Amino acid sequence: MSDNHGKVLWNELMTRDVEGAKKYYGATCGWTFETMPVPGGEGHYTVAKLGDEMVAGMMDMSGMELDGVPAHWFTYFAVDDVDAAAGAAEAAGAKVHRQPFDVGTVGRIAIIEDPTGAMLGLMTPSQD
Repeated sequence: MSDNHGKVLWNELMTRDVEGAKKYYGATCGWTFETMPVPGGEGHYTVAKLGDEMVAGMMDMSGMELDGVPAHWFTYFAVDDVDAAAGAAEAAGAKVHRQPFDVGTVGRIAIIEDPTGAMLGLMTPSQD
């Protein structure tokens, strides 16, 4: 296993008010922001930075078939092989909501629900 396997890799704010979130987290945490096209998708993705370090992402969840789901932070955990980890998670009682898929140059991701009902992402970062 790599040194990163099982560690929190990325946190992402899913919200319907990215501009309001930027104002809040900019004032509260001192973050600055860069907005870019969603890798391999439609819309925009906002990266929060503390100095030069990327610390989180923000994504507009409007129109994502998430009616009734409040804004929330979503956590991705690093795994060496997302396909194998998604299979192992399912065998251990998790529900795979989105089978492993590639996200541009970011890496390979799966979205799962653990046996307690918590949603999380598994990610094998791109080696590029």
